[in-house]
Amino acid sequence: MTPAAIGIDFGTTNSVVALARADGSVTTRSFPTKQGAVDAYRSALMFWREGRPPQAKIVHVSGPDALDMALGMTTEHRFLQSLKTHLSSRAFQETRLFGKLYRLEDLIGTFLSDLTTGLDGVGSVPLVSGRPVVFAGDRPDEELAVGRLATSYAKAGMAKVDFAYEPLGAAYWYARDLKEPQTMLVADFGGGTSDFSVMRFEPGGAGRLEAIPLSHAGVGVAGDTFDYRIIEHAVSPRLGKGTQYRSFEKLLPIPAHYHAAFAQWHRLSLMKSRETMAELKALIRDAVEPGKLEDLLTVIEYDLGYELYRAVSAAKIALSGADETRFSFRQMDVAIEGTIKRTELERWIAEDVGAIETALDKALAEAGIAGREVEAVFMTGGTSHVPAVRALFDRRFGAERVHIGDAFRSVASGLALLALDRQRAAMPA
Repeated sequence: MTPAAIGIDFGTTNSVVALARADGSVTTRSFPTKQGAVDAYRSALMFWREGRPPQAKIVHVSGPDALDMALGMTTEHRFLQSLKTHLSSRAFQETRLFGKLYRLEDLIGTFLSDLTTGLDGVGSVPLVSGRPVVFAGDRPDEELAVGRLATSYAKAGMAKVDFAYEPLGAAYWYARDLKEPQTMLVADFGGGTSDFSVMRFEPGGAGRLEAIPLSHAGVGVAGDTFDYRIIEHAVSPRLGKGTQYRSFEKLLPIPAHYHAAFAQWHRLSLMKSRETMAELKALIRDAVEPGKLEDLLTVIEYDLGYELYRAVSAAKIALSGADETRFSFRQMDVAIEGTIKRTELERWIAEDVGAIETALDKALAEAGIAGREVEAVFMTGGTSHVPAVRALFDRRFGAERVHIGDAFRSVASGLALLALDRQRAAMPA
């Protein structure tokens, strides 16, 4: 059945498609996997080459299948993820995959096309896509990011797309059953950004919501940043960070850029180049502790980034419910193990939590309200379960006002409702 409106939450780690019917009911699109149906479609692509030159062709797969194949494929391939984090950066314009040039918009467009393949109404019914309040990156270029995202949708056959802040989508979903006016703070924690919106909701006629945005703020700090801190402190030192190599009878530090790039998932797949591999092999020959760099080379060469990501993510999740956990990563003769305490993680992410609070303060200040005037706080995204983050909001607003939403469905479902309301508002009275 063709939906009345579509909402898409294109995420750094996962993406969700929500379908709204004319009666206001919403469902999320389900995707089959080997482990069963899922609503969250992994934001990943994998490319490989089939056949021999000159008849060889480049083929790809996306989502959960990309992960499954990447984990099991032994022939040459390229696994790409977290493409969203590049949108606001002019540094990433294009890349070559098996000799073919791909622009960032081509890659994201390919992913979005797969995400919506076979879906009735794509390109004809109202569509609202989420976007961060502040895009990820050191100096994000918002105009560039939005333009690239629009071009990516157009390449996927969706030229008519509206954009809305992701926390607005989450707010719409939370507020759908409101019967009384309410001032709400929405905190949407994604993989790459933490976004805040202060909203005033007024229930209107015919079941509609009047949403009055009071302010928006955000920061490029979220779940991926916390993963980075675990890598930085518990993993990278076991892979050569902080060690030295000999050069003309001098001891020099291993260049930091290898581990800076390695700790960011969206850049790990780009390290597997002939030049980088040759540089690392040269460093290994002169390294004081060559075994650690050999392990780093193995992780890159055999595309073990996802297995490492799962180990890091498992540790982070475990520390949401325990005071300490055992970190364990064993793949291809690379073994990294140790105990991580929650107090250690909270020390590692203290500056990041501070940046989140600064963005929160900005949202309240621009709305012109004090914390006590916020009647409800709606938090969504995996990072909302991190104790240090939850403690920040409990302290600022009181636990009784804080509500945790569905980490995967809230934003997309709200965006679909927003698309439906925008369509109704545009119809002649």
